[in-house]
Amino acid sequence: MRRGDLVEVVVGDISFPNIGLARIGDRLLEIKGGLPGQRLRVRITRKGRRNLGRIVEVLQTAPQEISAECAVFGDCGGCAFQNIPYEYEIELKTYMVKKIFAPYNMEDKFLASVPSPARGYRNKMEYSFGDDGADGNLTLGMRKKGSYYEAVDASGCLLPHADFGRIVAETVEYFRAKGATFYHRKKDSGTLRHLVIRHGVTSGEILVNLVTKGGDDYAEFAKMLLEIPLENKIIGILHTINDSLADAIVPNSVKTLHGRDFFHEMGYKIPAFSFFQTNSGMTEYLYATIAEFAGDLRDRTIFDLYCGAGTIAQFLARRGAKRVVGVEIDEAAVSCARENAANLGNCEFIAGDVKQVVKDLAEKPDIIVLDPPREGIVPKAIPDILAFNAQKIIYVSCKPTSLAANLPAFLDGGYEVAQIQCIDMFPRTANVEVVCALVRKG
Repeated sequence: MRRGDLVEVVVGDISFPNIGLARIGDRLLEIKGGLPGQRLRVRITRKGRRNLGRIVEVLQTAPQEISAECAVFGDCGGCAFQNIPYEYEIELKTYMVKKIFAPYNMEDKFLASVPSPARGYRNKMEYSFGDDGADGNLTLGMRKKGSYYEAVDASGCLLPHADFGRIVAETVEYFRAKGATFYHRKKDSGTLRHLVIRHGVTSGEILVNLVTKGGDDYAEFAKMLLEIPLENKIIGILHTINDSLADAIVPNSVKTLHGRDFFHEMGYKIPAFSFFQTNSGMTEYLYATIAEFAGDLRDRTIFDLYCGAGTIAQFLARRGAKRVVGVEIDEAAVSCARENAANLGNCEFIAGDVKQVVKDLAEKPDIIVLDPPREGIVPKAIPDILAFNAQKIIYVSCKPTSLAANLPAFLDGGYEVAQIQCIDMFPRTANVEVVCALVRKG
């Protein structure tokens, strides 16, 4: 087996996130997107400590495979599981998560995984401008698999509300007519970078954010958006200038072209750049699970670290907690959290980096809720979190491998896992939310 070789393999297992595993002699080959039972022709892309392969052709489908609902599945880098029944997707995700935690002998701690509606559930989409790779036509959608610059048309995407597709289609048509070009990082040329759409499912509000390299007058673009017939209502249109080379949305400046720079969801005010769960329909279930794992909240002080706009903190405050303190680095999110919680006398929010703020908090919590970014908790912050000696810690993770990486520090720090549950906040993608309840020993 050498790099560049074409080999035929049968996928015998799967690991998070959606990595098919096949054996070639005594070597294990990892194949992104491979499903158990598939026979594949694979190109070896890396050989060494990890042997990686790329699917060239599916020679035989897996027993559970079906025709994908989405016309661009396979090219689009967004979804992972359009080609299997959703029930099997949940089964695979549960298996992959349990496999991650197998070294900790936690099988009996898992509760039944919770499914979600698999269509129309996303309240946020970050689309990328690019080209179609063939004729160089401007496109707007998700990045094509294996490409930095090609984008797959997302106007028919099944994951968000249909209004998203209408906005995407009109936007790309508008900029094609203008002769506008996408920002090419390698050439450092072009202008258009991203289009971010956020939707308040319960409020019917839509917030649109156009992200570009450099500035221009986009008042006419905003006017065009407002003329699109939609089921929901656009309440804000922003123009963000991002001059960073990274393919991430780093706002150098933000201009409001129409309306306001926030939307409402589930009664909360959410700023344009603040985190909120992308699956509104399952969010309350997620919060109820956190509250259930926390137990009796009466006379309990709770720290909600990495609290975003403070929605979990407010949920727990309303469920009877004595006092809840939220900590978040995003000052705009903290400002909204304070505004949202103005009628709650048992909620306080602190703006700052968790790893710094926890060093200065003299108060001792009974329960700590952790909902960190995808990459988990910075290891340097964990000793200070452990020093609070809280009775319970509820760790919420959208990337199970990050939770697994942080878990040994908590186990070594005197905690044990009481319960763990998968909640599918991200159907059809490779991701899944995991809520883990840790209790202090003794």
